[in-house]
Amino acid sequence: MEKIICGIQQMGIGVPDVQEIWKWYRKFFGINIRVFEDAADAPLMINYTGGKVQSRTASLALSMESGGGFEIWQYTSRSTEKAKFNIQLGDYGLYACRIKSRNVKESYNFFKKNSADILGKLSLDPNGEETFFVKDPNGNIFNIVSGTGWFKDTKHPSKCGAVAGTMIGVSNIDESIALYQEILGYETIEYDQTGVFEDLSHFPKGDEKYRRVLLSHKENRKGPFAKLLGPSKIELIESKDRTDCKKIFQNRFWGDWGFIHLCFDIQGMDSLQVECEAKGYPFTVDSSNTFDMGEAGGRFSYIEDKDGTLIEFVETHKVPVMKKLGWYIHLKNKKPGKHLPNWMIHAMGMNKVKD
Repeated sequence: MEKIICGIQQMGIGVPDVQEIWKWYRKFFGINIRVFEDAADAPLMINYTGGKVQSRTASLALSMESGGGFEIWQYTSRSTEKAKFNIQLGDYGLYACRIKSRNVKESYNFFKKNSADILGKLSLDPNGEETFFVKDPNGNIFNIVSGTGWFKDTKHPSKCGAVAGTMIGVSNIDESIALYQEILGYETIEYDQTGVFEDLSHFPKGDEKYRRVLLSHKENRKGPFAKLLGPSKIELIESKDRTDCKKIFQNRFWGDWGFIHLCFDIQGMDSLQVECEAKGYPFTVDSSNTFDMGEAGGRFSYIEDKDGTLIEFVETHKVPVMKKLGWYIHLKNKKPGKHLPNWMIHAMGMNKVKD
């Protein structure tokens, strides 16, 4: 089977308390559909957890508006550790998560009215589109951007959908860009600018010079959940002034406090593995066969970008629709690239968590 990148499935977020922060995500982003909750050991991630099997609880949550979800991840065998330094713009890794909005100005007003920790003010990005940044209660940064490719209007008051990409700090854009363009399919450069940027001015070191490259994809993604996951963009950012940039997860474990990985829903894992190895990005983790998440299952793998940022791939085999009735979507033998019918995706909305 040929490789198909179906879209961003989820942003992994390491947190000290899953249920507490998920309430905030429901209120501000409308990410309120529970796909699964699972508590177990994570033996396959031992290379990223100090050479010791760690226990964790994880919840995968989506929005019916569209966009990738959140895998909200909490250690149960140890404390979730913060970075020992102040993370600054230009540090290497997943710096901010892009969240799509139907109306950025209305989203800004909602966040402001509800006393969210807005960074700076409503401003324009290098494309001339309205944008703003906000911190969640754990200090994770979200970039609210104008969105396209909506699935359902849930009438959420924030006007937000879910994950529409990310901002990734890299040491050298010219060396990093091939992974995102060739393997992940973000072939289009929307802008490539170097300078001092108004929309970044409120960040630590935000008054310095950076190179920013925004990548997108021209063609709509294919695959079972592509209509729900929607289009996404990745922004690579490289400091031109700093000589002290650090890896955001330096001396910490995968699963610790912050954005732990960017996960893509894919089909054709074997073909993807061959391509990744040929281009210098071998799988560092591979579950090989169906990995059971209790209520969901699939094969997953990881690669690292040039600066060690973790990219996860999941080939989904089973997803619950209504667990009590034993209703699951089975995908292992579905035609590659085919969308699930809209009614079936809408049915996942029955797993809404209400406050």
